[in-house]
Amino acid sequence: MNWMLNNLSVMKGAWTAVKVCMNVKSDETVLVVTDTRKLRIAEALAYASAMTGAQTTVSIMKPAESHGEEPPKTIREAMKAADVVFIPTSRSLSHTDARREASKRGARIASMPGITEDMMSIGGLTANYTEIAELTNKLALMLEKTREVEITTPSGTNLKMIIEGRKPIRDIGLYHNPGDWGNLPAGEACLAPVENAAQGILVIDHMGEIVRTPVKIVIENGRAINFAGADALKLKNILDGADENAFNIAELGIGTNRKARLTGEVLEDEKVLGTVHVALGDNTSFPGGRNKSRIHLDGMLLKPTLKMDGKVIIENGKIKFGT
Repeated sequence: MNWMLNNLSVMKGAWTAVKVCMNVKSDETVLVVTDTRKLRIAEALAYASAMTGAQTTVSIMKPAESHGEEPPKTIREAMKAADVVFIPTSRSLSHTDARREASKRGARIASMPGITEDMMSIGGLTANYTEIAELTNKLALMLEKTREVEITTPSGTNLKMIIEGRKPIRDIGLYHNPGDWGNLPAGEACLAPVENAAQGILVIDHMGEIVRTPVKIVIENGRAINFAGADALKLKNILDGADENAFNIAELGIGTNRKARLTGEVLEDEKVLGTVHVALGDNTSFPGGRNKSRIHLDGMLLKPTLKMDGKVIIENGKIKFGT
């Protein structure tokens, strides 16, 4: 309690998450799923939730070894029984069967892998979520009308993807309806590119603690086939340790949050306005995605130029339409 009273800016972020983003009501049940590295943030969210009158429970597990690892069965069942689920954890549960099953049951879910007190007090969680929704919806509508996306970056990315027929997810941070889910902080339009269609060179500028110097990846038929760079072996070993599908292109995402900053935490990095991220691994959480994997890893592309059917939408990291 003393920690929370002395960190009112963090509590303000927790209140934004509870009331603005999730619209928690007094007659609802709320579950906070956390691990031993995120206890203080979980405490702030639980306290804010309890302040609404909602029945609030905190479940603690040991930190997962990788993103996409399934939580213990008891937590999986508890997620399905809750009206609202906050997940401030070290690793992501977004692309797990536990999250998908809870969403199907109608739970509203905020996935917060790697969340920090800084993000809650001055970072991406302090953004104007009405503005985020407006920009994200504009981008999503453009993606829905696009067949081919082309991405280039100063570090060497030159990648083409087919996205025709793939419905984008609007990660706007306002999860008010049964089954709504996404990240907090939020702010991206994302989708699963057509499998086996991406071609070219992907240079990941960074990927949290996995990639800190650029890794060059050759992509053929939607699959990573060759890796080069100081952190290339680290990334390849993680993919090898998962499954064959971990090497497949899983996601294209575009950041739409003006308050998000490049901090080294993918949760906030991938929301930075004008950035692009490309993921490897599981894409079954996205409409139309058919690639099932144990992991989902997002790689950041900085200062990208992105074209939709030849039209420049982002140029060197700057949005080129109405913002």
